[in-house]
Amino acid sequence: MKIRMLTSFAGADFTVSANEETDRFSDAEAVRMIEAGYAVPVAAPKAERAIRNPAPEKRG
Repeated sequence: MKIRMLTSFAGADFTVSANEETDRFSDAEAVRMIEAGYAVPVAAPKAERAIRNPAPEKRG
């Protein structure tokens, strides 16, 4: 799960800064950080599909 940190956070082998987006943590850890107020979830961007415009209608 991708989260955006609201506060800086460091461990033995990592550091994340406030406003940094990361997916370094497991889903369970990410949920705990969100519930504790240290982070917010990042919404996955929706993929937009390109569509072709229909051909102009010809009447003859």
